[in-house]
Amino acid sequence: MIDVATKDCTALSDSELAEMADMCADGSSGYEVGLLSKQREEWVLVTHAREEEKLRGFAFSTLERIGGTPSLLVGVASFVRTTMAEPALRAVMRDLYRRALLAFPDEDVLVGTRMEDPAAFRAYGGLTDVVPRPGHKASGEERAWGRRLAKRFGAEGQLDDRVFVVRGDGSPSGMLDYAPRKSPTESDALAELFEPIEGARRDCLVAFGWAMAEDLAAASLPG
Repeated sequence: MIDVATKDCTALSDSELAEMADMCADGSSGYEVGLLSKQREEWVLVTHAREEEKLRGFAFSTLERIGGTPSLLVGVASFVRTTMAEPALRAVMRDLYRRALLAFPDEDVLVGTRMEDPAAFRAYGGLTDVVPRPGHKASGEERAWGRRLAKRFGAEGQLDDRVFVVRGDGSPSGMLDYAPRKSPTESDALAELFEPIEGARRDCLVAFGWAMAEDLAAASLPG
C-alpha cells in the first residue's frame, strides 16, 4: 500500500531532504542534499510516496500556465530501484493529475519533464500526442514546445529540438529519474529516442504529452 502526500516546497524539512538523498544513493541520479535543497526554492509542490513510512519515491512539481497553456511540470523526481518503483510512480502521478484537474478544470493540460531512461515514459501512460515518440517527425509547434520547456527547466540554448535532447555539462541535472530493476516492456521500442544521449555528459531528453480534460475529469489516466 502506497501512501502519497503533497505539500508546498516551503514546508519541506531538512530531515526530509536527507531522507530523499539517502533514497537516491542507490541510483545514478546524483541527487544529493545540496541539489535537492535548491529544488525547494525552484518548485512549488513536493510529493512523497511511502510504503509503511518508508520513502519509495518523490517529485518536485508545479502547476502553471506557459503562454496561457495549463501545464504540469515535473522538475526533479526519483524512485527506488525495487519492485515498489512502479506503484510509487503511479501513486505520485495520480496525485499530480488530481491536482491538475483542480487547478485547471475543463482544460487540457500539458505534462512535461526530462528523463534519461526509456522506462521513465511509464509516467506518461494514457497521455495524448506524446513528443518525442518513435516514428514521429515533430512539427514546428512541437519543437517550439520543446524549447519552451527547456527554457523553463533552466536549459535555454542547450536543446537540440530535432531530437529533444538537452546537452549536459557532466553535473547532475533535474529529471524524472525512474529506472526500475525490471524495465517496462515498451522500453525497447523507445530506446531509439535515447541514442543521441551521452551518459557521461549527463544529457537528458525533454518529453511532453497532453492530459485531456475528459480523461482528467474521469480519472481515467493510469495511476
